[in-house]
Amino acid sequence: MARKKANYPLIEGLEITTLAAEGKAMGRYNDKVVFVPMTVPGDVVDVQIRSMRRRYMEGFVVRYRHRSPLREEPFCAHFGVCGGCKWQNLPYAEQLRFKTDQVRDQLTRIGKIELPEIAPCLPSAETRFYRNKLEFTFAERRWLTYEEIAEAGDIADAPALGFHIPGMFDKVLDIDRCWLQPEPSNAIRTETKRFCIEHGYTFHNPREHRGLMRNMVIRTASTGEVMVIVVFHADEREKIAALLDHLAERFPEITSLYYVINDKMNDSTADLEPVLYRGKDHIVERMEGLQFKVGPKSFYQTNSAQAYELYKVARDFAALQPEETLYDLYTGTGTIANFCAARCARVVGVEYVPEAIEDARINSALNGIGNTVFYAGDMKAVLSDEFVARNGRPDVIILDPPRAGVDKPVIDVILRAAPRRIVYVSCNPATQARDLALLDGDYRVEAVQPVDMFPHTHHVENVVKLVRR
Repeated sequence: MARKKANYPLIEGLEITTLAAEGKAMGRYNDKVVFVPMTVPGDVVDVQIRSMRRRYMEGFVVRYRHRSPLREEPFCAHFGVCGGCKWQNLPYAEQLRFKTDQVRDQLTRIGKIELPEIAPCLPSAETRFYRNKLEFTFAERRWLTYEEIAEAGDIADAPALGFHIPGMFDKVLDIDRCWLQPEPSNAIRTETKRFCIEHGYTFHNPREHRGLMRNMVIRTASTGEVMVIVVFHADEREKIAALLDHLAERFPEITSLYYVINDKMNDSTADLEPVLYRGKDHIVERMEGLQFKVGPKSFYQTNSAQAYELYKVARDFAALQPEETLYDLYTGTGTIANFCAARCARVVGVEYVPEAIEDARINSALNGIGNTVFYAGDMKAVLSDEFVARNGRPDVIILDPPRAGVDKPVIDVILRAAPRRIVYVSCNPATQARDLALLDGDYRVEAVQPVDMFPHTHHVENVVKLVRR
């Protein structure tokens, strides 16, 4: 139970000693861990505690007594407020080192299995403008920073088009320039906001559930193609047409222009139908001579260049032979399946989302790949002993599950199918470690390769190669 705020102490001269999970850094005070955001190892700070638990405390910096020589100057004006890119103040080499340590710690502490030497985290060639997809939110009133509030004076209410403040569904920070996605992303966002304000479009208020403008998704492909999806609260056809016509004229590089009507209480559009307003119904990504069709609902790794490096690691670990059968579980839009198909006799892909499986089939046809087959459905329901009997026993299985990891019934079927090799791609080394422990009786870990898909964040992908004992 947290104490009353009046009792929270001010800790003076706390030394920040290491990075911690979820993008925080930490020091120790009276044998308790103290988590302090926006700091780096080597900082000495005065910390106002805002939360106390039995084993740890959390606080924020009120004064820097000594700034670490490790510190770098953040390159984004929104650093520390928008909640993204929390490690801009840390050299990229240090980010990679901690990500490697994080994987080692979680696999060792949670998995408790024998491990080979863990390879250093594979760096991303691009550490800025590396994302191919961003979603922005419209808000009737922009979020005011603490500095603006402290300065007081007349601060006029103004609408926002930007990112949610972490943990606040109704607070949106107006973004001037985002360093995550290449142009024309910033230009499209700022022009959309300008046009809407100039022409009297109302921005969304989620508490009162009103306002026409709700969200905007921008996708940029490595091929130069651009998709824009604008989400409106109501089907006000004249205003929709006016905005979309303006964007199409102002940005001829937009190759796919959609809109969505969402009058629900939440921002989720997965159950809504995007309407193609102008251009193609997809954009195209390319990878090693293959083309991948990306629609408005398609999943595609958000760092295109680094996805290629990730998939190369997975394919190398799979060590496929011409006569072998590969199962690609949690296949998504079949990117890994199609990427590996030329190396083996047959690929069987399974994925929960039917639209993703349709994309996977289209991508196989688009690339003239004839040795893939895809199934849609809940993995626990689809993958069974009977399924394996019908589709042939896998020689190799590639797993790329969501953050929650692999359900135990799925692991049980995998163990009975007894593939020679398993390649486990994970965006959450903690759940991956749990699953590796379940596989450990029959499989040994032969190689571990962390991959940095998201520079300046604490997130890390990890690829593990398992070989049957």
